Amino acid sequence: MTDIIEAQQAPAPDPEASDLGRLAQRHLVMSFTPKTAYTDAPPPVMVRGEGSHLWDAHGREYVDALAGLFCVNVGYSFGAEIGDAVRNQMADLPYYTNWGVAHPPAVKLAAKIAELAPPGLDRVYFTSGGGESNEAAIKLIRQYHQARGEYTRIKFLSRRAAYHGTSMGALSLNGMTNLRKQFEPLMYGSRHITNCKRYKRPAGETERQFTASLLREIDTLIVQEGPDTVAGIFLEPLQNAGGSLVPPAGFHAGVRELCDRYGIVLVADEVICGFGRLGEWFGSSRFDVQPDIITFAKGVSSAHAPLGGMITKSEILDAVNDGPDGMYLHGLTFGGHPAACAAGLANIAVMEREDVLGNVRRNEAYFRTALDGLLDTRLVGDVRGIGYHYSLELVTDKDRCAWRAATSADDFVYTMLQPALLDAGILCRAAVDHEGTPLVQFSPPLVFTRSDIDDLVTRMRRLLEELADRVL
Repeated sequence: MTDIIEAQQAPAPDPEASDLGRLAQRHLVMSFTPKTAYTDAPPPVMVRGEGSHLWDAHGREYVDALAGLFCVNVGYSFGAEIGDAVRNQMADLPYYTNWGVAHPPAVKLAAKIAELAPPGLDRVYFTSGGGESNEAAIKLIRQYHQARGEYTRIKFLSRRAAYHGTSMGALSLNGMTNLRKQFEPLMYGSRHITNCKRYKRPAGETERQFTASLLREIDTLIVQEGPDTVAGIFLEPLQNAGGSLVPPAGFHAGVRELCDRYGIVLVADEVICGFGRLGEWFGSSRFDVQPDIITFAKGVSSAHAPLGGMITKSEILDAVNDGPDGMYLHGLTFGGHPAACAAGLANIAVMEREDVLGNVRRNEAYFRTALDGLLDTRLVGDVRGIGYHYSLELVTDKDRCAWRAATSADDFVYTMLQPALLDAGILCRAAVDHEGTPLVQFSPPLVFTRSDIDDLVTRMRRLLEELADRVL
């Protein structure tokens, strides 16, 4: 990978910076943002990025340890190049639909994604984001079973604490009860299974036993619900929510066998894992699993344009087209937008030329070792993840793997940890997990260098020790 030259000089502060922050508080509704952000100090207003770093309107520098939102895979130095591709496409054809017609960027990108995908996945449907991609997969699976005369197959299995989107179908798949409960009743037939979190499992349990336990639960649930009622299973290769949950050996292969046995469609949600996050174009390849459908978004364009989609087997789409409806009954105005597809093609070209996946593979062990070094701090109980996706689980009682402090986990995360991360210039995810312990999550741009890793870990060590002094 060629060197990414990172600017050392911060941009001059914008004299309107304070006004922008106040305007954001007054007019901009921010996603998953508590009310204090609208009433207390204005939020940071980001104005420039380069490499893996960002600067706000006040000229302050941050290390982006979350790639925006798990999506800016090539970092911030290729915007001009990808932007040129978008501008050229806008000059030629700024918009046309994929409803019954095609245009060159969508055709070329679909062919390229089919080339990169696991064998057998060769039909690509475009959306403009990850939640839309999972909605599209839900509908395709339902229609597929109906076309085959399997009208009772309407249920879906997914994992506890997993995130699959916030629209109503995708939200039904979510295993995050705090996001679902306000909007129930949701899509009928959603069931949730144990995730692959190993931390806090019985100490003597082997990996083989863990895998067997997980697969036995899925098998039992399918039989209990009725195999002829289950339409699909949604799994991320590595589960993001819950904190970088890596499956035990044999898990994905076992789920594939269960799906084959019971006639269930297996979906790999690769909205985050896809396009290099785990060192492969698709995380399914890392675990040598063959899904029936892969959903994707985020990294396909490195978030330089809104773009997502799903990849499926011809046999699934052919069954739908040969069914009573004669077509896949789904459509989106902006799915496969010419400019977005041009951004996707340019982004993949950058990733290939710069050997971005190779950068992940070369530095994965270094990243993990550096983070493991934080286990000697007083608050880090567990480090987990692979590729460029890692989480720290924070505890005050390492023997019991628990948060036991006068300060609740919620108060710690939202009034102490998150402000401390911003003060340290670290952009990452900090939350309370489904078991009530704080998590810090890192999923940086895939161009993150060893010096970036060292800088991040140095900042984190200092921050964690300061926080430990306050809560222990």
